[in-house]
Amino acid sequence: MQIIPIASGKGGVGKSLLSANLAIALGQAGKKVVLADLDLGASNLHLAIGHNVKDKSIGTYLTDKSSFQEIIEPTEYDNVSFIAGDSQIPGLTSLKAEQKRKLIRNFHSLECDYLILDLGAGTHQIILDMFLQSPQGILVTAPTVTATLDGYLFLKNAVFRLLYTTYKRGTPGHQFLEQLKQNSESLKSLYIPKLVESLRQVDPQSTSLFITRMNQFRPRLVMNMIEDPKDADRAMRIRKSCVQYLGIDLEYLGIMYRDQLQDKALSSRLPVTIYKPNSVISQAIFRITEKIMTAEPRKFDDDFINAIDTSASFGKTEDEANEDYNLKLSGIDDILSGGALSTGEMIEMIKTQQYELTQLKNENLLLKSKLVKAIQQGFKL
Repeated sequence: MQIIPIASGKGGVGKSLLSANLAIALGQAGKKVVLADLDLGASNLHLAIGHNVKDKSIGTYLTDKSSFQEIIEPTEYDNVSFIAGDSQIPGLTSLKAEQKRKLIRNFHSLECDYLILDLGAGTHQIILDMFLQSPQGILVTAPTVTATLDGYLFLKNAVFRLLYTTYKRGTPGHQFLEQLKQNSESLKSLYIPKLVESLRQVDPQSTSLFITRMNQFRPRLVMNMIEDPKDADRAMRIRKSCVQYLGIDLEYLGIMYRDQLQDKALSSRLPVTIYKPNSVISQAIFRITEKIMTAEPRKFDDDFINAIDTSASFGKTEDEANEDYNLKLSGIDDILSGGALSTGEMIEMIKTQQYELTQLKNENLLLKSKLVKAIQQGFKL
């Protein structure tokens, strides 16, 4: 079985569109596929394949209301089974360590050719750990400035998660990383190849293992929503930044043009590859499917897979928030220096965000004045 985690740095870039249609296309090619909705807390992948979710889901399994086998449902599409997420159970987005171990063990025990994991957007630890269940996870992004930045930051967080699960607590390398976290300026200017050289000096054994795992780590990129062939250049620029600053050689899996057909297909509760198999976007998905089937599968070592389902934490909540902020700042420096974004594009993004914040403030003031007025009228009555 090959596990294909599909992630994105931000929502709305077509991650679920690719997940659903990739599963359909692989099934049409005769491959046995299980498609799992792991966007926990916002589960809606069933809409992309027109599947009516019953009362069995990952949520009912994790709360011991159903067995794992009971949540694997057949679909109307050949060779494709579906595991629903669950947005109805509070707290499901932050799984306990044992829940995560339990879920991962069952995923690895599935008997199928491909397990496709449709992950939530962002860099929550559960998302990173699920993405690292395979060294060949797919990152979906778009040519917009924010999508490019968030996509790069997702990969940077994945590499840092790889670091912390390789340099275990008590090792000299782990102590070195903990000291590094205290210096935000060092973290901002940090790039992985240089860090590896420093870690080799203090912890050669763990560093050798980390290098092995980094050589295995080959995430794949899909650039969606492009409108002009020049937009595809953004993918090459992201790859350049990943090689230079993260030490990973990103594989370019394919492009998908923006197409209104996907919205029509969704409203019809049909995958776009079924709704219009000859459309440009469907043909792009079929090309991506062919590349996946002909690619040589990679696998992380079992020790690493076992390590990332532990409860190892990056620290307290406030420490994680500071670390994420510093990583975000360093990510901006990386992609500016690597040429993935121009200074002008970054300035335009900041202006847009400032405008949106101003609009939100105005809306809040308006709502506040209406609320005060309503309260005053209530007192008069």
